[in-house]
Amino acid sequence: MKLLVGVFILILCLSSALLAQMPTGTPIAQTPPSGQNGDRDERYRIGFQDTLEIQIFRHPELSVRTAVNPDGTIRLFRLNEPIVAVCKTELELADDIQKAYEKDYLRDPQVKVLAADQKSQSVAVIGAVKTPGQYYLSRKVQLLQILASAGGPDIEHVGSRILVYRPGSSVNCKMNQDAPTSADVQLLDFALKDVQEGKSTLWMQAGDVVSVMDADHVFVYGNVNKQGIVRMREPITLTQAIASAEGLKSATAQDSIRVIRQKSGGVERTETVYNFKEIAKGKAPDPILEPNDIVAVSQDKAQSILNNIGRSLTNGIPSIFYRIP
Repeated sequence: MKLLVGVFILILCLSSALLAQMPTGTPIAQTPPSGQNGDRDERYRIGFQDTLEIQIFRHPELSVRTAVNPDGTIRLFRLNEPIVAVCKTELELADDIQKAYEKDYLRDPQVKVLAADQKSQSVAVIGAVKTPGQYYLSRKVQLLQILASAGGPDIEHVGSRILVYRPGSSVNCKMNQDAPTSADVQLLDFALKDVQEGKSTLWMQAGDVVSVMDADHVFVYGNVNKQGIVRMREPITLTQAIASAEGLKSATAQDSIRVIRQKSGGVERTETVYNFKEIAKGKAPDPILEPNDIVAVSQDKAQSILNNIGRSLTNGIPSIFYRIP
């Protein structure tokens, strides 16, 4: 019994010592959401800008550190043909290298591949942040973490909302699939304060575009003279939003103006139809709009409108997707 107590005390002491040696702020790995751990498209896939460390056990002369070529391949000593590396996982590439060496040169080779410098999966952060740009993912991160990577909000210019445009693919590699359909595209709306306080979060995916709005906005889309973003420094009404869009075009169906409102942190939306003729005559109340409301002055489907808004947000951002060679 005394021996068991002594062993237990020793374990506690060793654990305390190890914790004491950890640097302050050492990140703790978080478990990915259910269903994302181990899925084929969630594993890191090698990209064009990656640097690889390739070890051939018992043959150190063949081990090498090499960058992926612009055509997505790597060339290795003693192999006549290049090997496609891009869009493969480390294990998949190791298996291909093993087979190539086994075919012409080595007997039962053992290969290990490590993506030492990972740059194939990226998230763009734009808008009212201190350091906008593209940020490469080597592990799963949440929205607040990517916001911190961009230096946090620019306090002098930031509004109250964050939009995340998700183009419909969880990896940069298309894996020879068709481009995402309009139904795959998502536009997610978050309150900045809720994200900062940990009340709302989102696991980031490669290709996401995080737009930290520099002021509160509403979007006016359709049969208006100047469709696009309307800034709101204070609450505005539907009438004021349409006036800011320089009014309605002729032959507009004024009795069916829709306000599309997205629930914070999700993809669920509500649509409310207003009779603008009645509002203009003072026979119906003029509704107050909320940040990121979409005023749809057309019969277009909500998804089509979201796609157009997403394209306007990402205008000028270079493509961060590619296909397997």
